Amino acid sequence: MSCKKAIGVAEEMNNLFGEKLNLNIYRTDSEEARKYNFRSSTNVLFEDDLIPLEISLDKHKMKDFLSEKLS
Repeated sequence: MSCKKAIGVAEEMNNLFGEKLNLNIYRTDSEEARKYNFRSSTNVLFEDDLIPLEISLDKHKMKDFLSEKLS
């Protein structure tokens, strides 16, 4: 469930921040994800840093987070 929610939040942030954000969504078993050695099925990164699920699953918190990082 959290994976679908994270994808929904990520897509919404992509719509909000457009050209400032490069959104990529990968499965945990994808070649791109393997280098991170993820321990859970839902992981959100920003500039190679793991974002806590508390932020990445909440569109308001994620918007605040990205507004600060992208300004």
